[in-house]
Amino acid sequence: MSRRPPAPSEVRRILVVKLSSLGDVIHALPTVRNLKAASAATIDWLVQPEYAPLVRACPDVERVILFPRRGSGRERWQMLLDLRRERYDLAADLQGLLKSAIPTFLARARLRVGPSFAREGARWLYDAVAGPTHRNRHAVMQVADLIRWLGWPEMPIEFPLRFAPGTPLGAPPRVVFAPCSRWPTKNWPPEFFRALAARLLDAGATVLIVGAERDRAAAASIAAGLGPSDRVINLAGRTTLEQLGALLSHADLAITVDSGPMHLAAALGVPVLAIFGPTDPVRTGPYGPLSRVLTAPPLPCMPCCSDQCARGDHACLRNIHPSRVADEALAILRGASI
Repeated sequence: MSRRPPAPSEVRRILVVKLSSLGDVIHALPTVRNLKAASAATIDWLVQPEYAPLVRACPDVERVILFPRRGSGRERWQMLLDLRRERYDLAADLQGLLKSAIPTFLARARLRVGPSFAREGARWLYDAVAGPTHRNRHAVMQVADLIRWLGWPEMPIEFPLRFAPGTPLGAPPRVVFAPCSRWPTKNWPPEFFRALAARLLDAGATVLIVGAERDRAAAASIAAGLGPSDRVINLAGRTTLEQLGALLSHADLAITVDSGPMHLAAALGVPVLAIFGPTDPVRTGPYGPLSRVLTAPPLPCMPCCSDQCARGDHACLRNIHPSRVADEALAILRGASI
């Protein structure tokens, strides 16, 4: 196979490289579904271990290969052996960083393609780059440049995920809060979430709070004193990725900051009300028609896309009042528009 885009009939096995993070892995799912549907190829996926459960929930992936970001030499050697076990017709780096380009280059592939947004010198390790750089669009569309470069039929956007259903918690309507992200600048104040929860509880909703282990304190401050444990359920640090997927599948609404759980909820078809401040929802907002984004009145610094607030007052989030979010949330739960 030459460096020209191959026809679907020429591609029998594909390696996808998308290592992290949770939201980025989710953004790649529609492209993986498109690759599978257009070619019927067997697809392997290289990913960091913490996100492997999400990739395993994708029925289009046959084999998950672990990328040991902080692993031992033995683990890295095993990754290399796993990468080179198969002969790939196409290796697609959908991450665009040096750490993803190197294993793409090391794989036994006839053609190695990287994304339009590749950086850190990654482009030197590809045979081709899919599309021109154009970042003023959603990340899902950026990743899909690969399909357009290949010239294969473009499919409707679909996020193929299958989680075991699990048991619903609490009585409906169930509202999931995802109040924390890795950037403190993305986080709406906990006291605002607490005021929001009080309004929703008064309306008869059950509030479930999710997050990582590091989010336990913030989640506890939101839940404190709000009501009985069957109406306010704090699950921060207590769910696996698979359990989070099952939990979100039963939600009537997810209210989130810009975070991985936001993208997961949207991918599962859950209505999402996302609170955005320093980041750009055009690029990283929740994808899909059931999602709404709330932002503050414009400030000169928005979006700063920074994990530190230069103003020092986090006005882009503090200017979003809990009553506004509550009104939007209750309208969604009623199936209405305000």
